[in-house]
Amino acid sequence: MPNRLATETSPYLRQHADNPVDWYPWGPEALERARREDRPILLSIGYAACHWCHVMAHESFEDPETARLMNEHFVNIKVDREERPDVDSVYMQAVQSMTGRGGWPMTVFLTPTGEPFHAGTYFPPTDRHGLPAFSRILRSVADAYHTKRDRVSQTAAAMRDIYAAATAAMSASGTLDASTLDRAYRGLAERFDAASGGFEGAPKFPQAMSLDFLLRYAKRNASPEALAMVEQSFRHMARGGIYDQVGGGFHRYAVDAVWLVPHFEKMLYDNALLAQLGVHLWQTTKDADVRRVTEETIDWVAREMTAPEGGFFASLDADSEGEEGKFYVWSEAEIDAALGPESAIFKTYYGVTPAGNFEGANILHVADDPPLLARRAGISEAVLAAARGRARGILLAIRARRVRPARDEKILAAWNGLMLRALTTAARAFGRADYTALALANAEFLRRTLVRPGGRVMRTHTDGVTKIAGYLEDHAAVALGFLGTYELTADRQWLDLAHEIARAIERWFWDDASATVFDTARDADPLITRPRDVTDNAVPSGTSLTVDLFLHLAELLDDAGLRRRATSVLEVLAEPMARHPSAFGHALGAADMAVNGAVAVALVGAPADARYRALDATVAAHYVPSLVLAGGPPATASGIALLEGRPEIGGAPTAYVCRQFVCDAPQTTAAQLAPQLERAAHRPSGLARV
Repeated sequence: MPNRLATETSPYLRQHADNPVDWYPWGPEALERARREDRPILLSIGYAACHWCHVMAHESFEDPETARLMNEHFVNIKVDREERPDVDSVYMQAVQSMTGRGGWPMTVFLTPTGEPFHAGTYFPPTDRHGLPAFSRILRSVADAYHTKRDRVSQTAAAMRDIYAAATAAMSASGTLDASTLDRAYRGLAERFDAASGGFEGAPKFPQAMSLDFLLRYAKRNASPEALAMVEQSFRHMARGGIYDQVGGGFHRYAVDAVWLVPHFEKMLYDNALLAQLGVHLWQTTKDADVRRVTEETIDWVAREMTAPEGGFFASLDADSEGEEGKFYVWSEAEIDAALGPESAIFKTYYGVTPAGNFEGANILHVADDPPLLARRAGISEAVLAAARGRARGILLAIRARRVRPARDEKILAAWNGLMLRALTTAARAFGRADYTALALANAEFLRRTLVRPGGRVMRTHTDGVTKIAGYLEDHAAVALGFLGTYELTADRQWLDLAHEIARAIERWFWDDASATVFDTARDADPLITRPRDVTDNAVPSGTSLTVDLFLHLAELLDDAGLRRRATSVLEVLAEPMARHPSAFGHALGAADMAVNGAVAVALVGAPADARYRALDATVAAHYVPSLVLAGGPPATASGIALLEGRPEIGGAPTAYVCRQFVCDAPQTTAAQLAPQLERAAHRPSGLARV
């Protein structure tokens, strides 16, 4: 008989609906039962695409004897970390404090009041690899709770102190200036893997936000070393197995140091951040391969991750037919049968061998530099590229007939906001009308489905059900997506909606006492602590997204209050950003705007005018760090400080490039505008290097 999870909308929770475990979703019913019966809580947190979550489910949660122990001794709660990042954040802090590491599945034992007293991640069904059997853990924890309550209380008290310290008011930790950015750059450079790109060794994550900061730094300071780190990292990832060479899009991370063998799940947020990075890198280098990979990534989102109503789904599982990666790998015989005479070229290009490189099969990867491969094959690079394109189409059609990995069809506000922002950037840079249509469909869906009157944003929409009040990251990411939509369309309604959401953030998430933002709204259901995680992890923190949003709106609307709040948060983070830059990739991008100033571009004129479109295309073709763009006819300028008082020159659409409240001469042609943009992208001469 299905348990209580059968009525949930989360695909991850529904995966456990037939477990013999008496699961509860997180909520008052479970917590009240624990208090009433004086039972400890077993909290299990994971997500739909998590491979080891599936392993532990099959080994333990589907086992009748293990379930009997769980049901006898605990109130069992299952949480989808993607639906409830607040619960995940609070208890991940406990796992890391108690064990020195974190990850999923997360297994935390709580008192009936929700205080953690024992924690871990994956536990096997029997003792192995230095890990105790899950059944042993269950018996030991249950016994400790009932016979050693004093020790349980001591651990819970220690965690209360840790939570109190984490949410205490913080003061400025250092000076926010150019030296902050320089120190962060040097810290990332020290960790850079010059052989394979990325940072340090295995396992290796893309770290798109850190790379995006390095690209900003390269442009601001004309640093070929910083640019080379970004180029090498993107190239190695795009040629490795972490990139889906057939279907497009990036897997979550590589288990090795050379990007060959991935964990095969695909997350929307990774691909949003990497697509944004890819657009920025193409704007900088005009590298055709960078554009191809970026477009293939967005095309994958359009083809496989887009709901009919316009939202973007959350993730694809790593497994299919019970095997990790089975959907993505190939045997040499399959390649030969599919491609016939062209298989030899393809196998050389993608490193296909009879033995394979992953459990007897082949993870496709670009085996060497394409020009070198073309010379070896005695063909031109153009012929090689054309052969690759034909083969990719054939293999994609064959793969479509395989059993697909499960898709988590939650539509999460924050992740959709990240993807929308990347899409609007790509639509402008690449001049792709289909990307514009995809972005507008997503923006309309978010406004219609997830944004409430007054600017409050909901967290998730699944199977027609919208639920859970949004967190800080949801509000800020969706608002930034709407700002991108405004830049794409020059349609004032999207700017106004982003501003309305920013006001909601000020009302519901800003805390005057600590002069910062919390991850949950002031009216959210209380947890044992109010979470506030300022670090950028797999996704940008709600804090860094909010600072980014506030700085952009401050520039567009000349709002001193938003600018002051954003700067005060960054000043608190100045020393941590400089010391631990990989934990603050997105925040460092916002710090670049605060330190070096925005590059504000006003495009005045009718967006339908071909001359206006030419100016807009010129802006879109250039990578300009901390760009703030406003556009439209003079009649729509009221309230948009960047447009006010800036007329068309000679009746023609006109561009104004401004920095630190000083504008260059207005321009009406692309040829005159381009050099202004390039000059504006560099660090202002008045800011001395430290």
